[in-house]
Amino acid sequence: MESIGTYLRRERELRGISLDEIADTTRIALQQLQRLEDGRHAELPGEVFIKGYLRAYARAVGLKQDDVVARYANSKRVADVSPLPARVTSAPPERGRRFGLAIALVVFAILATLAMSFLLRPRTQDRPEQLSQRSPAAAPIATLHAGV
Repeated sequence: MESIGTYLRRERELRGISLDEIADTTRIALQQLQRLEDGRHAELPGEVFIKGYLRAYARAVGLKQDDVVARYANSKRVADVSPLPARVTSAPPERGRRFGLAIALVVFAILATLAMSFLLRPRTQDRPEQLSQRSPAAAPIATLHAGV
């Protein structure tokens, strides 16, 4: 399969159009067009510019613009094919999971202990306060003896 530059040069020469005429028609610098025809795409500004140059070149020569861009994309796709690196799957961090589980269990144990101590604590407000150790009958007698 011929390169896109070779294809464009061949089509231009078949139609008897000089590269200077293409440069005048497209307003693309002659050096850029030479690079395009020579296949030195790395020396051109970028993919967007290359596709724009191809469209303008195809229009000036009388070719279908989409066909020229598609041919370029196909040639790039074939040239850019390279084997993918093998994926290295990392095992999930088991230690991190275990550590998080241990922390969660400790926090749960602390909360459970606090809840149990709150629920099982003795309630002093429900019990009446104990009066003195003396019997209630002895109290009025003691006041009688004091008044005599």
